[in-house]
Amino acid sequence: MTLIADRPGPGAARPYRFPPVVRRAVAGGQVVAAHLPGQNLAVALLLLDVGAGQEPVGKEGLSGVLAKALEEGTAQRDAAAYALAVEGLGTALSTGLDWDSFQASVVIPVDRLSAAVELLAEAVRTPRLDPADVRRVRDDEATALRMDWANPGPRADAALRADLFGAQNRWGRPMHGDPESVAGLDVEDVTVFHSEWFLRPGTLIVAGDLDRIDLDALAAAAFAGTGGGPAERGGPIEVPMHNGRRIILVDRPGAVQSTLRLGHPSPHRAHPDHVPMTLAGTVLGGAFTSRLNHLLREVRGYTYGIRGDFAASRRFGRFAVSSGVQTAVTAPALVEAVGEITRTQTSGVTEDELEVARSWRAGQLSVELQSPRAIASALTTLVVHDLPDDYHARLRESLLSADVDQVSAAAATHLHPEALTLVIEGDAAVIRDDLQAAALGDLLP
Repeated sequence: MTLIADRPGPGAARPYRFPPVVRRAVAGGQVVAAHLPGQNLAVALLLLDVGAGQEPVGKEGLSGVLAKALEEGTAQRDAAAYALAVEGLGTALSTGLDWDSFQASVVIPVDRLSAAVELLAEAVRTPRLDPADVRRVRDDEATALRMDWANPGPRADAALRADLFGAQNRWGRPMHGDPESVAGLDVEDVTVFHSEWFLRPGTLIVAGDLDRIDLDALAAAAFAGTGGGPAERGGPIEVPMHNGRRIILVDRPGAVQSTLRLGHPSPHRAHPDHVPMTLAGTVLGGAFTSRLNHLLREVRGYTYGIRGDFAASRRFGRFAVSSGVQTAVTAPALVEAVGEITRTQTSGVTEDELEVARSWRAGQLSVELQSPRAIASALTTLVVHDLPDDYHARLRESLLSADVDQVSAAAATHLHPEALTLVIEGDAAVIRDDLQAAALGDLLP
Protein backbone atom coordinates (compact mmCIF):
# COMPACT_ATOMS: atom_id res chain seq x y z
CA MET A 1 0.00 0.00 0.00
CA THR A 2 1.28 3.47 -0.88
CA LEU A 3 0.52 6.46 1.30
CA ILE A 4 0.38 9.77 -0.51
CA ALA A 5 0.11 13.06 1.33
CA ASP A 6 0.35 16.66 0.23
CA ARG A 7 3.05 18.64 1.96
CA PRO A 8 1.40 21.30 4.15
CA GLY A 9 1.90 24.86 3.06
CA PRO A 10 3.80 27.45 5.06
CA GLY A 11 1.99 29.23 7.85
CA ALA A 12 2.01 32.94 8.50
CA ALA A 13 5.13 34.13 10.30
CA ARG A 14 4.24 35.41 13.76
CA PRO A 15 5.19 39.04 14.39
CA TYR A 16 7.71 39.99 17.02
CA ARG A 17 9.27 43.19 18.33
CA PHE A 18 12.89 43.42 19.32
CA PRO A 19 13.45 45.74 22.31
CA PRO A 20 15.27 49.05 21.80
CA VAL A 21 19.04 48.89 22.23
CA VAL A 22 20.78 51.07 24.81
CA ARG A 23 24.49 51.86 24.47
CA ARG A 24 26.83 53.78 26.73
CA ALA A 25 30.52 54.04 27.50
CA VAL A 26 31.37 53.44 31.17
CA ALA A 27 34.66 52.95 33.04
CA GLY A 28 36.67 52.38 29.87
CA GLY A 29 34.33 49.75 28.45
CA GLN A 30 31.06 49.62 26.57
CA VAL A 31 27.60 48.67 27.82
CA VAL A 32 24.99 47.37 25.38
CA ALA A 33 21.60 46.63 26.93
CA ALA A 34 17.98 45.81 26.09
CA HIS A 35 15.02 46.82 28.22
CA LEU A 36 12.64 43.96 29.07
CA PRO A 37 9.92 45.56 31.21
CA GLY A 38 8.54 43.40 34.00
CA GLN A 39 11.07 40.62 33.44
CA ASN A 40 12.27 39.24 36.78
CA LEU A 41 15.26 37.41 35.29
CA ALA A 42 18.20 39.28 33.84
CA VAL A 43 21.29 38.27 31.91
CA ALA A 44 24.70 39.88 32.21
CA LEU A 45 27.29 38.79 29.65
CA LEU A 46 30.90 39.95 29.53
CA LEU A 47 32.08 39.95 25.92
CA LEU A 48 35.79 40.12 25.11
CA ASP A 49 37.32 40.56 21.66
CA VAL A 50 39.32 37.37 21.89
CA GLY A 51 38.41 34.00 20.46
CA ALA A 52 40.01 31.07 18.74
CA GLY A 53 41.16 33.42 15.95
CA GLN A 54 43.60 35.13 18.32
CA GLU A 55 45.35 31.92 19.37
CA PRO A 56 48.89 31.43 18.03
CA VAL A 57 49.29 28.78 15.36
CA GLY A 58 50.32 25.59 17.10
CA LYS A 59 48.46 26.55 20.30
CA GLU A 60 44.97 25.65 19.08
CA GLY A 61 42.54 25.06 21.95
CA LEU A 62 44.26 27.55 24.25
CA SER A 63 41.20 29.74 24.85
CA GLY A 64 39.08 26.66 25.59
CA VAL A 65 41.49 25.49 28.28
CA LEU A 66 41.56 28.97 29.79
CA ALA A 67 37.76 29.13 29.79
CA LYS A 68 37.59 25.89 31.77
CA ALA A 69 40.35 27.00 34.11
CA LEU A 70 38.34 30.08 35.11
CA GLU A 71 36.09 27.72 37.09
CA GLU A 72 39.00 26.58 39.27
CA GLY A 73 38.97 29.47 41.73
CA THR A 74 40.15 33.06 41.84
CA ALA A 75 42.85 35.10 43.53
CA GLN A 76 40.35 35.75 46.34
CA ARG A 77 38.78 32.28 46.74
CA ASP A 78 39.63 28.69 46.01
CA ALA A 79 37.45 26.63 43.68
CA ALA A 80 35.13 25.37 46.43
CA ALA A 81 34.61 28.81 47.94
CA TYR A 82 33.96 30.36 44.53
CA ALA A 83 31.46 27.64 43.60
CA LEU A 84 29.64 28.14 46.90
CA ALA A 85 29.47 31.90 46.34
CA VAL A 86 27.99 31.49 42.86
CA GLU A 87 25.57 28.75 43.89
CA GLY A 88 24.53 30.83 46.90
CA LEU A 89 23.12 33.39 44.47
CA GLY A 90 21.19 30.68 42.63
CA THR A 91 23.09 30.98 39.39
CA ALA A 92 26.03 29.48 37.49
CA LEU A 93 28.90 30.94 35.50
CA SER A 94 28.62 30.02 31.83
CA THR A 95 31.51 30.48 29.43
CA GLY A 96 31.72 30.16 25.68
CA LEU A 97 33.90 31.10 22.76
CA ASP A 98 33.91 31.21 19.00
CA TRP A 99 36.33 32.47 16.36
CA ASP A 100 35.77 36.11 17.32
CA SER A 101 34.95 36.38 21.01
CA PHE A 102 34.97 35.01 24.53
CA GLN A 103 31.82 35.20 26.63
CA ALA A 104 31.11 34.73 30.33
CA SER A 105 27.55 35.14 31.55
CA VAL A 106 25.08 34.72 34.39
CA VAL A 107 21.28 34.43 34.42
CA ILE A 108 19.80 35.56 37.71
CA PRO A 109 16.91 37.43 39.35
CA VAL A 110 17.29 41.17 38.89
CA ASP A 111 17.79 41.90 42.59
CA ARG A 112 20.90 39.67 42.68
CA LEU A 113 22.40 40.82 39.40
CA SER A 114 24.97 43.19 40.89
CA ALA A 115 26.49 40.53 43.17
CA ALA A 116 26.53 38.04 40.28
CA VAL A 117 28.40 40.45 38.00
CA GLU A 118 31.01 41.01 40.69
CA LEU A 119 31.59 37.25 40.89
CA LEU A 120 31.66 36.97 37.10
CA ALA A 121 34.30 39.69 36.86
CA GLU A 122 36.29 38.07 39.68
CA ALA A 123 36.58 34.84 37.71
CA VAL A 124 37.43 36.48 34.38
CA ARG A 125 39.81 39.18 35.60
CA THR A 126 41.56 37.47 38.55
CA PRO A 127 41.51 33.69 38.06
CA ARG A 128 43.72 31.61 40.31
CA LEU A 129 45.30 29.66 37.42
CA ASP A 130 47.12 27.33 39.78
CA PRO A 131 49.58 25.31 37.66
CA ALA A 132 48.24 21.97 38.90
CA ASP A 133 44.67 23.00 38.06
CA VAL A 134 45.65 24.26 34.61
CA ARG A 135 47.47 21.04 33.78
CA ARG A 136 44.50 18.96 34.96
CA VAL A 137 42.06 21.01 32.88
CA ARG A 138 44.36 20.72 29.86
CA ASP A 139 44.62 16.95 30.23
CA ASP A 140 40.85 16.62 30.64
CA GLU A 141 40.27 18.66 27.50
CA ALA A 142 42.82 16.64 25.51
CA THR A 143 41.19 13.39 26.65
CA ALA A 144 37.74 14.65 25.65
CA LEU A 145 39.08 15.58 22.22
CA ARG A 146 40.70 12.16 21.77
CA MET A 147 37.33 10.55 22.46
CA ASP A 148 35.59 12.91 20.05
CA TRP A 149 38.18 12.42 17.31
CA ALA A 150 37.77 8.66 17.56
CA ASN A 151 34.32 9.16 16.00
CA PRO A 152 33.67 9.91 12.33
CA GLY A 153 33.51 13.60 11.53
CA PRO A 154 36.18 15.65 13.32
CA ARG A 155 39.00 14.48 11.05
CA ALA A 156 36.89 15.19 7.96
CA ASP A 157 35.99 18.64 9.30
CA ALA A 158 39.66 19.38 9.98
CA ALA A 159 40.69 18.24 6.50
CA LEU A 160 38.07 20.45 4.87
CA ARG A 161 39.02 23.51 6.93
CA ALA A 162 42.72 23.02 6.22
CA ASP A 163 42.11 22.75 2.49
CA LEU A 164 39.84 25.79 2.34
CA PHE A 165 41.80 28.17 4.55
CA GLY A 166 45.32 26.70 4.75
CA ALA A 167 46.70 24.78 7.71
CA GLN A 168 49.39 27.45 8.12
CA ASN A 169 46.65 29.89 9.22
CA ARG A 170 44.87 29.73 12.56
CA TRP A 171 41.46 29.78 10.86
CA GLY A 172 42.58 26.81 8.76
CA ARG A 173 42.77 24.64 11.90
CA PRO A 174 39.98 23.33 14.16
CA MET A 175 38.39 26.00 16.32
CA HIS A 176 38.79 23.97 19.52
CA GLY A 177 42.12 22.50 18.52
CA ASP A 178 42.92 18.81 18.22
CA PRO A 179 44.15 16.28 20.81
CA GLU A 180 47.80 16.97 20.05
CA SER A 181 47.61 20.78 20.09
CA VAL A 182 45.73 20.85 23.40
CA ALA A 183 47.98 18.24 25.03
CA GLY A 184 51.00 20.34 24.05
CA LEU A 185 49.88 23.48 25.89
CA ASP A 186 51.74 24.50 29.03
CA VAL A 187 50.81 26.67 32.00
CA GLU A 188 52.72 29.68 30.68
CA ASP A 189 50.71 29.59 27.44
CA VAL A 190 47.52 29.96 29.45
CA THR A 191 48.74 32.67 31.84
CA VAL A 192 50.27 34.78 29.08
CA PHE A 193 47.13 34.50 26.94
CA HIS A 194 45.04 35.64 29.91
CA SER A 195 47.25 38.62 30.69
CA GLU A 196 47.30 39.69 27.05
CA TRP A 197 43.57 39.49 26.32
CA PHE A 198 41.40 39.09 29.43
CA LEU A 199 42.32 42.33 31.21
CA ARG A 200 40.90 44.55 28.48
CA PRO A 201 37.50 46.06 29.39
CA GLY A 202 35.40 44.59 26.59
CA THR A 203 31.62 44.95 26.43
CA LEU A 204 29.01 44.24 29.09
CA ILE A 205 25.79 42.94 27.58
CA VAL A 206 22.67 43.27 29.76
CA ALA A 207 19.13 42.06 29.03
CA GLY A 208 16.50 42.71 31.68
CA ASP A 209 14.21 45.27 33.26
CA LEU A 210 16.46 48.31 33.04
CA ASP A 211 14.21 50.31 35.35
CA ARG A 212 15.49 48.07 38.15
CA ILE A 213 19.14 47.84 37.00
CA ASP A 214 21.97 50.30 37.58
CA LEU A 215 23.99 49.88 34.38
CA ASP A 216 26.76 52.22 35.53
CA ALA A 217 27.31 50.22 38.72
CA LEU A 218 27.33 46.93 36.80
CA ALA A 219 29.85 48.29 34.32
CA ALA A 220 32.09 49.58 37.10
CA ALA A 221 32.16 46.06 38.58
CA ALA A 222 32.69 44.36 35.22
CA PHE A 223 35.50 46.67 34.10
CA ALA A 224 37.30 47.14 37.44
CA GLY A 225 41.05 46.61 37.22
CA THR A 226 41.13 46.58 33.43
CA GLY A 227 43.15 48.66 31.02
CA GLY A 228 44.53 48.89 27.54
CA GLY A 229 42.82 49.83 24.34
CA PRO A 230 40.35 47.75 22.35
CA ALA A 231 41.68 44.68 20.62
CA GLU A 232 42.61 44.94 16.96
CA ARG A 233 39.85 43.11 15.12
CA GLY A 234 41.23 43.04 11.60
CA GLY A 235 39.20 43.19 8.43
CA PRO A 236 37.60 40.45 6.33
CA ILE A 237 39.98 37.79 5.11
CA GLU A 238 40.09 37.31 1.36
CA VAL A 239 40.11 33.56 0.75
CA PRO A 240 40.66 32.51 -2.88
CA MET A 241 38.55 29.80 -4.46
CA HIS A 242 40.23 26.67 -5.78
CA ASN A 243 40.52 26.24 -9.52
CA GLY A 244 38.51 23.07 -9.94
CA ARG A 245 37.01 20.57 -7.53
CA ARG A 246 39.29 18.61 -5.22
CA ILE A 247 38.71 15.28 -3.49
CA ILE A 248 40.38 14.40 -0.20
CA LEU A 249 40.18 10.90 1.25
CA VAL A 250 40.51 10.49 5.01
CA ASP A 251 41.07 6.78 5.44
CA ARG A 252 38.96 4.93 8.00
CA PRO A 253 39.63 1.23 7.25
CA GLY A 254 36.65 -1.05 7.66
CA ALA A 255 34.11 1.77 7.90
CA VAL A 256 30.63 0.76 6.76
CA GLN A 257 29.68 4.39 6.18
CA SER A 258 31.36 7.35 4.54
CA THR A 259 31.31 10.73 6.25
CA LEU A 260 30.94 13.50 3.67
CA ARG A 261 32.04 17.12 4.00
CA LEU A 262 31.77 19.43 0.98
CA GLY A 263 32.59 23.10 1.05
CA HIS A 264 34.14 26.28 -0.24
CA PRO A 265 34.85 29.74 1.24
CA SER A 266 32.03 32.28 1.49
CA PRO A 267 31.60 35.89 2.73
CA HIS A 268 31.89 37.11 6.31
CA ARG A 269 28.86 37.61 8.59
CA ALA A 270 28.29 41.33 7.98
CA HIS A 271 28.19 40.94 4.19
CA PRO A 272 25.14 42.74 2.72
CA ASP A 273 23.98 39.51 1.04
CA HIS A 274 23.66 37.67 4.37
CA VAL A 275 19.86 37.43 4.35
CA PRO A 276 19.43 36.24 0.73
CA MET A 277 22.39 33.87 1.22
CA THR A 278 20.71 32.43 4.31
CA LEU A 279 17.48 31.87 2.40
CA ALA A 280 19.30 30.31 -0.55
CA GLY A 281 21.08 27.98 1.87
CA THR A 282 17.77 27.12 3.53
CA VAL A 283 16.22 26.09 0.22
CA LEU A 284 19.28 24.08 -0.77
CA GLY A 285 20.15 22.31 2.46
CA GLY A 286 19.23 24.20 5.61
CA ALA A 287 15.90 22.56 6.44
CA PHE A 288 14.36 19.10 6.49
CA THR A 289 12.35 20.07 3.40
CA SER A 290 15.46 21.24 1.53
CA ARG A 291 16.47 20.11 -1.94
CA LEU A 292 19.46 18.10 -0.76
CA ASN A 293 17.56 16.27 1.97
CA HIS A 294 14.60 15.54 -0.29
CA LEU A 295 16.78 14.13 -3.06
CA LEU A 296 19.34 12.13 -1.09
CA ARG A 297 17.07 10.96 1.74
CA GLU A 298 13.54 10.75 0.34
CA VAL A 299 14.17 9.98 -3.33
CA ARG A 300 17.49 8.07 -3.34
CA GLY A 301 17.50 6.66 0.18
CA TYR A 302 21.25 7.27 0.51
CA THR A 303 21.20 8.91 3.95
CA TYR A 304 19.17 9.61 7.06
CA GLY A 305 19.87 13.29 6.55
CA ILE A 306 22.05 15.84 4.79
CA ARG A 307 22.49 19.53 5.55
CA GLY A 308 24.10 22.40 3.73
CA ASP A 309 24.25 26.08 4.58
CA PHE A 310 26.36 29.20 4.87
CA ALA A 311 28.18 29.81 8.16
CA ALA A 312 30.18 32.95 8.89
CA SER A 313 32.36 34.64 11.46
CA ARG A 314 33.47 38.26 11.62
CA ARG A 315 36.33 37.83 9.14
CA PHE A 316 35.45 34.83 6.94
CA GLY A 317 32.76 32.29 6.13
CA ARG A 318 32.18 29.05 4.36
CA PHE A 319 29.48 27.12 2.59
CA ALA A 320 29.45 23.52 3.77
CA VAL A 321 27.45 20.33 3.28
CA SER A 322 27.61 17.42 5.71
CA SER A 323 26.16 13.92 5.69
CA GLY A 324 26.86 10.26 6.25
CA VAL A 325 26.05 7.59 3.67
CA GLN A 326 26.55 3.85 3.25
CA THR A 327 29.95 3.05 1.81
CA ALA A 328 28.48 1.47 -1.33
CA VAL A 329 26.71 4.68 -2.38
CA THR A 330 29.50 7.14 -1.58
CA ALA A 331 30.21 8.16 -5.17
CA PRO A 332 26.55 8.32 -6.30
CA ALA A 333 25.67 10.43 -3.25
CA LEU A 334 28.46 12.88 -4.05
CA VAL A 335 27.38 13.09 -7.68
CA GLU A 336 23.82 13.90 -6.64
CA ALA A 337 24.92 16.46 -4.03
CA VAL A 338 27.22 18.30 -6.43
CA GLY A 339 24.49 18.20 -9.07
CA GLU A 340 21.92 19.75 -6.72
CA ILE A 341 24.33 22.50 -5.68
CA THR A 342 25.04 23.19 -9.35
CA ARG A 343 21.31 23.31 -10.18
CA THR A 344 20.68 25.81 -7.41
CA GLN A 345 23.60 27.96 -8.51
CA THR A 346 22.57 28.02 -12.15
CA SER A 347 18.76 27.98 -11.90
CA GLY A 348 18.07 29.72 -8.60
CA VAL A 349 15.07 29.01 -6.38
CA THR A 350 11.34 28.87 -7.00
CA GLU A 351 8.68 31.06 -5.39
CA ASP A 352 7.11 28.06 -3.63
CA GLU A 353 10.45 26.98 -2.12
CA LEU A 354 11.29 30.51 -1.10
CA GLU A 355 7.91 31.05 0.56
CA VAL A 356 8.54 28.05 2.80
CA ALA A 357 12.06 29.27 3.64
CA ARG A 358 10.91 32.84 4.34
CA SER A 359 8.04 31.72 6.56
CA TRP A 360 10.24 29.32 8.53
CA ARG A 361 13.14 31.70 9.04
CA ALA A 362 10.94 34.67 9.94
CA GLY A 363 8.67 32.54 12.12
CA GLN A 364 11.64 31.27 14.11
CA LEU A 365 12.39 34.75 15.35
CA SER A 366 9.26 34.96 17.50
CA VAL A 367 10.23 31.64 19.10
CA GLU A 368 13.98 32.11 19.40
CA LEU A 369 14.03 35.69 20.71
CA GLN A 370 11.81 35.26 23.77
CA SER A 371 14.11 34.79 26.76
CA PRO A 372 16.58 37.26 28.28
CA ARG A 373 19.44 34.93 27.32
CA ALA A 374 18.31 34.90 23.68
CA ILE A 375 18.07 38.69 23.67
CA ALA A 376 21.56 38.92 25.18
CA SER A 377 22.88 36.59 22.47
CA ALA A 378 21.28 38.78 19.81
CA LEU A 379 22.93 41.86 21.31
CA THR A 380 26.24 40.01 21.20
CA THR A 381 25.76 39.49 17.46
CA LEU A 382 25.38 43.25 17.01
CA VAL A 383 28.63 43.96 18.85
CA VAL A 384 30.77 41.21 17.37
CA HIS A 385 29.75 41.87 13.77
CA ASP A 386 29.33 45.67 13.94
CA LEU A 387 25.69 45.48 12.91
CA PRO A 388 23.29 48.42 13.34
CA ASP A 389 21.21 48.60 16.51
CA ASP A 390 17.97 48.12 14.57
CA TYR A 391 19.26 44.99 12.79
CA HIS A 392 17.07 42.53 14.71
CA ALA A 393 14.09 44.89 14.60
CA ARG A 394 14.32 44.87 10.79
CA LEU A 395 15.35 41.24 10.34
CA ARG A 396 11.86 39.76 10.09
CA GLU A 397 10.87 42.21 7.37
CA SER A 398 14.17 41.63 5.57
CA LEU A 399 13.48 37.90 5.49
CA LEU A 400 9.86 38.24 4.37
CA SER A 401 10.60 40.84 1.70
CA ALA A 402 13.43 38.93 -0.01
CA ASP A 403 12.23 37.94 -3.47
CA VAL A 404 13.12 35.19 -5.89
CA ASP A 405 15.43 37.40 -7.92
CA GLN A 406 17.45 38.46 -4.87
CA VAL A 407 17.79 34.96 -3.46
CA SER A 408 18.57 33.42 -6.84
CA ALA A 409 21.20 36.11 -7.44
CA ALA A 410 22.78 35.30 -4.07
CA ALA A 411 22.87 31.61 -5.00
CA ALA A 412 24.45 32.42 -8.36
CA THR A 413 27.05 34.69 -6.75
CA HIS A 414 27.97 32.77 -3.61
CA LEU A 415 27.62 29.10 -4.57
CA HIS A 416 30.69 27.74 -6.38
CA PRO A 417 30.11 24.08 -7.25
CA GLU A 418 33.12 24.11 -9.56
CA ALA A 419 35.41 25.05 -6.63
CA LEU A 420 34.13 22.59 -4.04
CA THR A 421 36.46 20.55 -1.88
CA LEU A 422 34.96 17.07 -1.31
CA VAL A 423 36.22 15.36 1.84
CA ILE A 424 35.29 11.72 2.36
CA GLU A 425 36.17 9.96 5.60
CA GLY A 426 35.70 6.25 4.95
CA ASP A 427 37.30 3.02 3.79
CA ALA A 428 39.65 4.35 1.11
CA ALA A 429 40.43 0.91 -0.30
CA VAL A 430 36.74 0.34 -1.06
CA ILE A 431 35.69 3.77 -2.36
CA ARG A 432 38.77 5.12 -4.14
CA ASP A 433 38.11 3.53 -7.55
CA ASP A 434 34.44 4.62 -7.53
CA LEU A 435 35.46 8.18 -6.73
CA GLN A 436 37.96 8.26 -9.57
CA ALA A 437 35.39 6.83 -11.98
CA ALA A 438 32.84 9.46 -10.97
CA ALA A 439 35.26 12.14 -12.27
CA LEU A 440 34.05 14.73 -9.77
CA GLY A 441 37.47 16.34 -9.40
CA ASP A 442 41.15 15.76 -8.73
CA LEU A 443 41.78 13.10 -6.09
CA LEU A 444 44.54 14.49 -3.92
CA PRO A 445 47.22 12.11 -2.66
